[in-house]
Amino acid sequence: MTSTVPTAVQHTDAQPPITMFGPDFPYAYDDFLAHPAGLGQVPATEHGTEVAVIGGGLSGVVAAYELMKMGLKPVVYEADQLGGRLRTVGFDGCDPELNCELGAMRFPPSSTALQHYIDLVGLETAPFPNPLAESTPSTVVDLKGETHYAETVDDLPQVYRDVAKAWNDCLEEGADFSDMNRAMRERDVPRIREIWAKLVEKLDNQTFYGFLCESEAFKSFRHREIFGQVGFGTGGWDTDFPNSILEILRVVYTEADDHHRGIVGGSQQLPVRLWEREPRKIVHWPLGTSLKSLHGGDPRPAVTRLHRTAGNRITVTDANGDIRTYRAAIFTAQSWMLLSKIECDDSLFPIDHWTAIERTHYMESSKLFVPVDRPFWLDKDEETGRDVMSMTLTDRMTRGTYLLDNGPDKPAVICLSYTWCDDSLKWLPLSANERMEVMLKSLGEIYPKVDIRKHIIGNPVTVSWENEPYFMGAFKANLPGHYRYQRRLYTHFMQDRLPEDKRGIFLAGDDISWTAGWAEGAVQTALNAVWGVMHHLGGATDPTNPGPGDVYDEIAPVELPED
Repeated sequence: MTSTVPTAVQHTDAQPPITMFGPDFPYAYDDFLAHPAGLGQVPATEHGTEVAVIGGGLSGVVAAYELMKMGLKPVVYEADQLGGRLRTVGFDGCDPELNCELGAMRFPPSSTALQHYIDLVGLETAPFPNPLAESTPSTVVDLKGETHYAETVDDLPQVYRDVAKAWNDCLEEGADFSDMNRAMRERDVPRIREIWAKLVEKLDNQTFYGFLCESEAFKSFRHREIFGQVGFGTGGWDTDFPNSILEILRVVYTEADDHHRGIVGGSQQLPVRLWEREPRKIVHWPLGTSLKSLHGGDPRPAVTRLHRTAGNRITVTDANGDIRTYRAAIFTAQSWMLLSKIECDDSLFPIDHWTAIERTHYMESSKLFVPVDRPFWLDKDEETGRDVMSMTLTDRMTRGTYLLDNGPDKPAVICLSYTWCDDSLKWLPLSANERMEVMLKSLGEIYPKVDIRKHIIGNPVTVSWENEPYFMGAFKANLPGHYRYQRRLYTHFMQDRLPEDKRGIFLAGDDISWTAGWAEGAVQTALNAVWGVMHHLGGATDPTNPGPGDVYDEIAPVELPED
């Protein structure tokens, strides 16, 4: 639990950091962003051209920001609020600095393109208190009524270390972990592609659970059960068991499950600050221009209809009834919106892409937070000398409980429960207060001497992403056999291969990425779409800084046969 894979190749100063740029499309987005030549340019005749950006989450705001810098005029449509699943909320009647993250709350250092924007807008990060992380004072693992207190993994019973070893052995035997980790650290693209091509062909039809069962290391059902309930890194993995093992391998290869950090003050600040930021280097627009100023303050409202019109234009109708036509558009909202909330022409996308959108599989997710008067969990039990309460992993209804400290004697926050899939659906009919009562009962069984309720200073805040009307789920997770569908969606920005009447609208967002559920995927696909729009309008990158589309043929994702 201190690391997804404790035997990962050690980082040295001579190697670049691991990054979430692969293994499907090993392109260095961080280098692309850092290059002084910028991301490219469009012809001067295109300056001021409007481009629709549908969805004001991180992907949409990043895309709009970069299009604006090129001299284009992004027109952002947002149905709810800027940020998407970067959603930070406060507690009614409490200190406004006290908040909780309903969506993304922890970010790995391998999210290097994301970090570019975090640094750009001047945000700070701090270690996130995952189970047994160095910054986490203590962790309690409670399974089948047995409770174990630990400050390091060595404090846990031997069976947990056996499970950690089994996971390492399983990855090494079945997925060439050390070779791939080394290749990714060294950015050895040919080797990455060689390893991954074999694994995609071999494992596309395999579930995560099936992958474990085929390993001699996990022949014990007890070990598989413990691994599912506790896991290593951020917590239990069992809600992912039905998903494609390729999804899991992407996480462990890129160390996306390790060394997480949170954004101080809340993650929603990132898209909001980008919205308000006035770039120092901008084409066509005067200095002092921001996305906010281009929009007169706020994005346009929800899109209700998308259809094609003469000249391969994209025509957008919004909730106010306003109709506008664009030569290019980027769609960054969750793809199921195209099936339900937005009236769409079939001609928007090729039929194979519609099939991929329809087959997209989303995970459910719920959280429940309460504000408390202080970080009382750091009090010591007089009998044992241990923390009276700890970050908690359990097979009880709460599953994962996180303790979010703002400093001694300052108001703090408890994430009483963070759950996925079936565990999330169990909460769906319950109100925030009903959920809180169940959580407090479960935690009371683990900590019978702790009165959590007496420390609560405000009403609970909860979310079930599957019940959010503009999301209908938390994040994409491919099922076995879905690799081909994901490839179609990810590579949609390469439109020279499409018929002319299917070009001009570009898919982006983390569910289009290979690493859904991670903000890095939102950023990467936004940059792909920006390249696509630039190319569509006759622009190009600087030869010294080729974009993802320029090098596509060299590093294109593995293509499996369709027959």
